[in-house]
Amino acid sequence: MSPARMSVGEAFDRFFGPGTGLRVEAYDGSTGGDPDGQVVQVHSPRALNYLLTAHRSVALMRAYLADELTFVGMDEGNPYPVMVSVLNRLHARRPTVRELPELARFVREIGLHVPDLPPQEAPAPWRRLAYGLRHGRARDAAAIAHHYDVSNRFYEMVLGPSMAYTCAVYPHAEASLEEAQEAKFDLVCRKLGLSPGMRLLDVGCGWGGMVRHAVQHYGVSALGVTLSAHQASWGQEMIEREGLTGRAEIRHGDYRDVAERGFDAVSSIGLTEHIGVRHYPAYFTFLRERLRDGGRLLNHCITRPDNRHNGLLKDPFTNRYTFPDGELAGVGHIVSVMQDSGLEVRHQENLREHYARTTDAWAQNLSAHWDACVAEAGRGTARVWGVYLAGSRVNFEHNVIQLHQVLGVRTSADGDARWPLRPTWEGQSSQR
Repeated sequence: MSPARMSVGEAFDRFFGPGTGLRVEAYDGSTGGDPDGQVVQVHSPRALNYLLTAHRSVALMRAYLADELTFVGMDEGNPYPVMVSVLNRLHARRPTVRELPELARFVREIGLHVPDLPPQEAPAPWRRLAYGLRHGRARDAAAIAHHYDVSNRFYEMVLGPSMAYTCAVYPHAEASLEEAQEAKFDLVCRKLGLSPGMRLLDVGCGWGGMVRHAVQHYGVSALGVTLSAHQASWGQEMIEREGLTGRAEIRHGDYRDVAERGFDAVSSIGLTEHIGVRHYPAYFTFLRERLRDGGRLLNHCITRPDNRHNGLLKDPFTNRYTFPDGELAGVGHIVSVMQDSGLEVRHQENLREHYARTTDAWAQNLSAHWDACVAEAGRGTARVWGVYLAGSRVNFEHNVIQLHQVLGVRTSADGDARWPLRPTWEGQSSQR
C-alpha cells in the first residue's frame, strides 16, 4: 500500500514546526500552524510553486501579487504588524534524511515548476546586461525609471505635499511628516551654510523640494538634476507656479553632465545608493570639482551598519522589486572615500530612527489612500509599496540599515576651510 498523500497543512507543520504565528488554510481543505495565529490562505498548487522556487522574500511576494496567497485581515497599504509578528519568525527547518523522500513525493505531486513572474518584478541581474554593465548610464536610467517613474499622482498621495522621498528629520515626537520634511531641508541648508546670493547644486534632486526650499528661504540660486523625466517635469512646473523661475531650475539629466563649476554648496540627498560603491571615488571627486574653495558638500544616504559588506544589496526582494542594482556602504567607507577625494569631513550623524518614522508615515498615507493608489498605479504596484515600506521600517528599527548625513568642505590649497570654530546650524531657523 502506498503511503497517504501529505496535505499542505501537514507539510507546513512538518517543515516549519510550532511557534510561527501563522495558521495555514489550504486549497486541499487542510489546516496547519498555530490555531490562534495570523490566517494565511494558500489558494492553489500554483502558490506552492511560487513558494518553493525562489528565496523566501521573493517567493512570498510572487504568490501575494498573483493572488495565490492571502493574509486574512492584513492592511495591504501597511502590512507592518504582520511582518513584525509573523514573517520575521517564519524559518523552515532543514529536513532530516528520513524525511527527504516524503518531501520529494510532496513536491512531485504538486507538479513543481516556476510560474509566470509578476510584471512588477525587475529582470534578474544577469538579464539587465541588455542595458549594459551595472551603473553605466543606460542601466542606471532604467533602474531609476523602474522605481521612480510610477506616477506623480501616486507619489503625491504616498509622500504628501512635500513630495520628498528621503528621510525626514523629526524635530519632536509629535511632528507631522510635512513638518519633519521641512525640518530636513532646513537642516541641510543650515549645515551647508547657505545665505543670499550663493549658488547650490542639488544632485538627485527628485521633485525639487530641496531646491525650492533653499531658494525660497535662503535666497540662493539653485540647480537640481534628476534622471527621472517625471520628477523633472513636476519639479519645473512647481518652480514656475511658485514664481521661482530664473532662480531655480530642475534639469532632466545625469549629474555627470553638469558642466557648471564654482558652486558654494552641493547637496546629495538619496543619490549615493544608486551609483555603485566602486563609483564613489569618481562621484565625490566630480562633486568636489563643482565646488569653490570653502564650498560645502552634504551627502545624505542609506548606509550599512558596518564597513565589511559594502556593495550590492543581497536581499532579492529589494533587488527585484524596489531598487534594482542598489548598493550600500558603511559610513566609515563613505567618509574614507570623501577624504581621499580631497574633501575635509567636518561632521556626520546617524538619523536611523528618523527614517523608521518616515517610512511609517508614508505607509499610513498609502493605507489612507489605498483605493486611489490602486486606481492610479495598479494593485500589484501598490502591494509592492506596502511590503517595501513595512520592510524598510523593520530594517531601520532593527539596525539592519542606517541613514547618515556626512558634511565635507573643499579646503583651499593653504588649508583654509572657511569654517566656524563651532557648528552654527543647531538651534537656527530658516530665513522667512
